[in-house]
Amino acid sequence: MKSLFKQMDLTKGNIIKNILLFSIPILLSYLLQQVYTISDAAICGQFLNANEVAGINNTSNLVFMVLQFAIGITSGFSVITSTLFGHHNEEGIRKSLAIQIKLSIYISILLTILATLMIKPLLSLIGLNESTSQIQNEIYLASYTYILVIYLGVSAQIFYNLICSFLRGVGDSISPLLFLFISSLLNIILDILFITVFNMGVFGAALATVIAQGISAIGCFIYTFIRYPNYRLSLNDFKLDFKNGFKHLMMGLPLALQFSILAIGLIVVQSIIVKFDCNSLGEVIASDAQNGFGAAVKLNNLLMCPFSALGTAMISYCSQNLGANNFLRIKKGVNSAIILMLIEYVIFGGIGLLLSINGAYLHIFYSEEKITYQAIKYGNAYLLVDMLLYFILGFLYVFRNSIQGLGKSLFPFLAGIGELVARISVALFIPRLLNGGEIDINANMSAIYGLAFADPTAWLFACIFLLSAGWLYVYSKNAKLRLGIIE
Repeated sequence: MKSLFKQMDLTKGNIIKNILLFSIPILLSYLLQQVYTISDAAICGQFLNANEVAGINNTSNLVFMVLQFAIGITSGFSVITSTLFGHHNEEGIRKSLAIQIKLSIYISILLTILATLMIKPLLSLIGLNESTSQIQNEIYLASYTYILVIYLGVSAQIFYNLICSFLRGVGDSISPLLFLFISSLLNIILDILFITVFNMGVFGAALATVIAQGISAIGCFIYTFIRYPNYRLSLNDFKLDFKNGFKHLMMGLPLALQFSILAIGLIVVQSIIVKFDCNSLGEVIASDAQNGFGAAVKLNNLLMCPFSALGTAMISYCSQNLGANNFLRIKKGVNSAIILMLIEYVIFGGIGLLLSINGAYLHIFYSEEKITYQAIKYGNAYLLVDMLLYFILGFLYVFRNSIQGLGKSLFPFLAGIGELVARISVALFIPRLLNGGEIDINANMSAIYGLAFADPTAWLFACIFLLSAGWLYVYSKNAKLRLGIIE
């Protein structure tokens, strides 16, 4: 047990073994994070009505936009931590953590204010406004309530991801898993308590998530300072250092903006999904498309966890070896990650396709009366396209995170822009083109598949930038020189 919690030095030892051992706890952490979403969806799907469930499903991309900003900026910060760890610079690591804490306080305040002020415009963007229509108004109120609570508690997500990214940066991927397990269990208990006992509905589901994340963040900080006394902070570590603070921001902001930009594209996709439930006047009269796509997206988020975990491991792996000036090991690590990714593609893409048979995955999220033929039709179209082309997403994760770990944040940012443009272009034009006009509840199947291709097209455009960066900084003759590595 003691050796299990030991820090990993990714600059030494068998490469594939190290990447696997380091990424498995991260994978389990991400799977547990999805338990948050799945437990919310499953409990809400059983005890709330179809319109309230659709309201929660509609908020997924709006929540994703803000929370991914938090995840992106703290992941960017961790590149500096990992590089300092590769240099064995403990004083630098402490100062880095202190700067990250200060920056996260400022970011939490600003992000909470901006996000809560933008709720109504964001809901309007996906086609949800207050209405005299009972169905539309019920969906709107559920969406507004859920997203408001999540946005007000965004600081819990920021600080949880901050300390988890820090721990992974210093070679510890096990400890975040431990606290997330506790938090996931608490989230499920609170969900059941708030929704089924106290009848708090959508508000209770969101509140349970925020409380669970907050407890996980506090517990992880306390554990870090007890477990690693060499990283305990003093007032001296918090001294003003504008140059170092700027360095952290320049590493974190591009990744944060990239993740948020991706969410903008997903919001546009969500606005088209809502149209499949509207009549010719633009009024929401059903929830089949919202619930069908919503369940498929949740399953997709679960199945992409192995890619995401491998990518997160590659940030620490590449930055540690960059700090150790070990270029050959960086190159071998990226090649090893590609092999692991292709294995994951076969396994998890296959699982997704199997679960699409007769809409089996929908039974995880909804009670029987909410599972309609139409909902299965929408969800399965999304899954079929995504699962078959999952290998493109795998390349995206490996190269985006490896390049980020090498400190070259511009290329991941440009990849995010490319992904945004491609996803929006497909979502806005292809379904209408295939349908021969505006999208509504009577749209044909080709329009549904046209929308489903928005994701793979976006992944492909992002990979163009990332593979170019991979050539420049990993595979070309002058890659070592471009990275400034002197071995």
